[in-house]
Amino acid sequence: MRLLDRYQLRELLMAFAYCLAGILVFWMSFELLGEIDEMKRRDLGFGDSARYLGHRLPLYLLLQVPVALLLSLLYALSQHARHHELVAMRAAGIGLWRLSMPYLGVGVVLSLGMFLLNEKVVPDAAARAEAVLSKGRNASAGAESDWRMNLNFSDTRSGRDWHVSAFNVVTAELKDVHVRWTGADGGREDLLAAQGRWEDNGWVFERVTRLSFPPGPGTVASTIQTNRLVVEDFPETPAHLRSEVKISRLLGSLKKSRQVQLSLEEILIYRELHRELAPQFDRLLRTWFHDRLATPWTCVVVVLIGIPAAAAGGRRNLFVGVAGAIFLTFAFFVIKEFSLAVGTGGYLPAWVAAWLPNAVFGGLGALLIHRQR
Repeated sequence: MRLLDRYQLRELLMAFAYCLAGILVFWMSFELLGEIDEMKRRDLGFGDSARYLGHRLPLYLLLQVPVALLLSLLYALSQHARHHELVAMRAAGIGLWRLSMPYLGVGVVLSLGMFLLNEKVVPDAAARAEAVLSKGRNASAGAESDWRMNLNFSDTRSGRDWHVSAFNVVTAELKDVHVRWTGADGGREDLLAAQGRWEDNGWVFERVTRLSFPPGPGTVASTIQTNRLVVEDFPETPAHLRSEVKISRLLGSLKKSRQVQLSLEEILIYRELHRELAPQFDRLLRTWFHDRLATPWTCVVVVLIGIPAAAAGGRRNLFVGVAGAIFLTFAFFVIKEFSLAVGTGGYLPAWVAAWLPNAVFGGLGALLIHRQR
């Protein structure tokens, strides 16, 4: 890495740290003011309040990181322009694309970090924050909030139907389970259990009644009862049940769908269980899937928007360019939401709706950089 690259990175990362810290302080103050009455009502202490904010933080970082990156990039390049450092670099024969490499590198690294955050942390962040609130006054109430009642779903791969009276999304415990499927001989199989749990890559059922109906009408079932039954050949896992709980409750509610973050794994698992979906919900899941892939690359898009705006020559062009970059970024977020709505409605293919804003605004930024060579 050249000395010039290290200098550019140092100036950008220092500005980025200050910008992100300032945005986070503002956000935490705003969040505390909005939730302070609820926290007092639930008797949350300082530690619980800090944990609540910590769980909510990943949800906001997805928007805050690109904004902080844009502001820090505009500041760093504006400072270079004010001190005529950009002019000196260009006079030394360094092209604008070469000058952009450190900034684009930061954008790529942050995009990869946001992808991991979006996939591993964000999907369950809201639920963890709500759990902190629910456990504030009564720990047993918090434990009750982990249970989901009346879970019913069908695995279209195996033809197995699950009916569960209560499912614990944290421990994967089951209560009052009824599983029905077609056996290898074409007969019907029913498994009824008072309790169940996931253990050593298999389901362990307790107080079990197993009914086997031979093929043909009017047949009499053979019954087997046992206190404990281990089943390792069911393809359904706790991840499948959690995916069912999280996604199926959003059916028919677009307002809720915009408030919930799903990982790529959760979407794939749900689609694995449900091969045939209603067209509207199928479009929704496809659009979500591609949106999860496209959203992290917002960091690269804002870098491509910010570089030609702040690196333009002339004092008047500098301030006009900075204002233009902020306007374009705001327009990018607005058009991105509009594009996702169009994709959800089926007016555009899901992958086009998710990636089109990135392609248009990123391509526009790259074109402007090319024109300033």
